Amino acid sequence: MTEREKMLAGMLYSPADPELRAMHLRVKKLCQKYNKLSPASHKKRDKLIKKIFGKTGENIVVQGPIYFDYGVNTTVGENFFANYDCIILDVNKVTIGDNCMIAPNVCIFSATHPVRAEERYNGVELGLPVTIGDNCWIGGGAIINPGVTLGNNVVVASGSVVTKSFGDNVVIGGNPARILKEL
Repeated sequence: MTEREKMLAGMLYSPADPELRAMHLRVKKLCQKYNKLSPASHKKRDKLIKKIFGKTGENIVVQGPIYFDYGVNTTVGENFFANYDCIILDVNKVTIGDNCMIAPNVCIFSATHPVRAEERYNGVELGLPVTIGDNCWIGGGAIINPGVTLGNNVVVASGSVVTKSFGDNVVIGGNPARILKEL
């Protein structure tokens, strides 16, 4: 298996692999360019953001600045909105459904590190996929951790740390996040 295949399979992989380093550098340059564009440059921004994401719907709005590990591992559906300072560490798949809104300073992490110190110090990493269903709203400053799946119609309260998966039609909040209300 290539290091990229290992990465996407949730196995330990080396981020120093030349293919991964090239992909990482590519998205860093694209994000830097995107973040410098004037908000009035709608056409340029729209074209560039579609180069960053792996796949998007037609109608998306992303405020800068934005940051990704690879970009191509993230897909978003129709009517997607991300506010300022969105960070998506997408070493594994990050899938976001239709009609989703992300507030400022939200972090979505598919990237993680081994628990065993000797593995961490050997420079290997791993990632677990993150899936966010349709019609979700992620409140400001929320953190979505690796391996989390959120169902449809989920609201994540501001400042929450989501460490486990939740089903449809709930408001979750806290650290660690728990169900606050059924919808």
